[in-house]
Amino acid sequence: MKPVVVIPTYWEASQDGVCTPGGYDHATDIYSTTPDLDRCLRSLEQVRKLPRVVILVVCPAAATARVRRRVEEIAAAHPSIDALVVTNAEASHIADRVAELAPNVIGEPISLRGYGAIRNMGLAVAAIFGHDTVVFLDDDEMVLGPDFMDKALYALGQQNRQGVPILAKSGYFYDRAGSPMADASQTGPTTRWWTKRLEFNSWMKRALAGTRISRSNYVCGGCFSLHARAYMHVAFDPWITRGEDLDYLFNMRLWGFEMWFDNQWVVRHLPPVITQRAPRFMQDVYRWYYERAKIAYANRQHDLNPVTPESLMPYPGPWISKQLDDRVRKTAAARAMLTPEKFAYLKILKDGIPEAESYARANASNYVRLQSFWPAIMNGLWNDIDMQAMLLQHEEENDERQ
Repeated sequence: MKPVVVIPTYWEASQDGVCTPGGYDHATDIYSTTPDLDRCLRSLEQVRKLPRVVILVVCPAAATARVRRRVEEIAAAHPSIDALVVTNAEASHIADRVAELAPNVIGEPISLRGYGAIRNMGLAVAAIFGHDTVVFLDDDEMVLGPDFMDKALYALGQQNRQGVPILAKSGYFYDRAGSPMADASQTGPTTRWWTKRLEFNSWMKRALAGTRISRSNYVCGGCFSLHARAYMHVAFDPWITRGEDLDYLFNMRLWGFEMWFDNQWVVRHLPPVITQRAPRFMQDVYRWYYERAKIAYANRQHDLNPVTPESLMPYPGPWISKQLDDRVRKTAAARAMLTPEKFAYLKILKDGIPEAESYARANASNYVRLQSFWPAIMNGLWNDIDMQAMLLQHEEENDERQ
C-alpha cells in the first residue's frame, strides 16, 4: 500500500471564510506557545513506517503567509516527519485544475473553506501523488503508540467473510479522562430531547464488545482511513456545516459502499473547552435539517441505495427522522429559559430554525449533483505530474527560505 496521513489544522479562522453557517470548532492562535499541531506531530514521531504527512492549513486568506511560516516552524521541529504543507496558495492551483476538469461543477467542492471541502482537499492531494490510502488525523489528537499505521491499515482493501470489501474504516478516541464514551452526565430539561450522546454510547458499547472489524454507524474523522477505491468514487459533502465525517458514512451507503469500525484503533482527543454552546447548537440544527433533506432527496433517486433511520439505530437514525423537529424546538426552548445563553437560543427559535430549514431545501440536491462530477475530477487528478511539481516546488521554495 502507498498511504498518506492528512491533518487539517485551523488557524485564526473561526470567524472567516466558512462556506457554511457558523465557524470551525476551534482555531489555534498564531502566537500560541503550545499549538495543538505541535503536540500531534510530536506524537507521530514514534510511529513505525510513518508515510508522508500532508498538513492542510486553514486560515484567512490575508494571513496565509504568516500562518504558513508558523506551521513550517512547527513542522521543522519534527525533522523525522516528511511533512508537506498545503495552504491557500497551493489550494488555489488545485481549485483551478478542478475547474478545468469539471467546468460545470457547482460551489467549491475542493478548497480550504468548510469542513467537507477541506477533507476533499486532502483527497485531492492524495490522488495527485497516487496514494491508494488516506489516513485522516486531527491536529487536536495524539496517536498512542508506534503501531498507529499498522492499525490504520489493518484489513483495509480486504474483504470480510461475506466477501464485502473493507474500503473505509473508523477508529475512535479517548477523551481527557480516558473514556471512549460521550459525556452524558448532564441531565434535566436542557438535554432531555438532545439525547445523541446517550444514543451514541448505546451504539459504542456494543461496537467495543464485538468483533474487531464490524459494520459502523459512526465515523471519527480524526481516526479514519479510506482506500482509493472508495475516495475516488465518493466525495465529502461541502454543504454540511459540521459532522462531515458521519455524513460520509451516509454518502458511502448511498453509493453502495459500507463503513467499518475497528475497535482496536484509537487515539486521544484533546479539544479546547467550549464555553458557549449556542453557536455549536446552531450548526447542529443546520447540519441535521440539511442531512435529512439531502437523504430524502437522494432516496428518491432510483440509481442510489436508500438510507433510512431504521438502518441507523440507535444512533444516528433518530436525527434524520421526523423526531428531529421536536428535538430541536424543545431543546432550544428549554435552553432559552434555563441557560445564560437564553437570547442566543431565543434567536435560534425565532430565526435560526426557519433559516436552517430554508438552507436545507435550497441545497438538498447539491451533493448528488457533485457526485456526478467526482470520479472524473479524481481520475483527472490521479498522478498529475504538473500538480505534483507545483506542490513540491512550493515545498522546496519554503525550505530555502527557512
